Amino acid sequence: MGVDVLDATFAALADPTRRAILARLAEGEATVTELAAPFAMTQPAVSKHLRVLERAGLISRGRDAQRRPCRLEVSPLKSAMDWLANYRGYWEESYQRLDDLLGELQAGGPGAVDREAP
Repeated sequence: MGVDVLDATFAALADPTRRAILARLAEGEATVTELAAPFAMTQPAVSKHLRVLERAGLISRGRDAQRRPCRLEVSPLKSAMDWLANYRGYWEESYQRLDDLLGELQAGGPGAVDREAP
């Protein structure tokens, strides 16, 4: 995945309104009016968020007679998840070390702290 595409994906996901829009679109396509309904903002403001999502490739807009429904495009999300998966091993190893330390503390092993000391 190109760095520019990854940057655009994470930049689009950085905003809670855009994440909420994507969550709504995960349920199925919707028009701008339908997407704007739960937000205390104007329809043009929602349209700006949609343009950011569209430029990042996270949504597409179709045409159905007079309707212009938006739909979720998951490919950039999958690419972002694949990129994040590169760090999964690091976090799993860190959590394993923490589990080991907690086990030693509970068993009174070398890492145990004397709780009766002032």
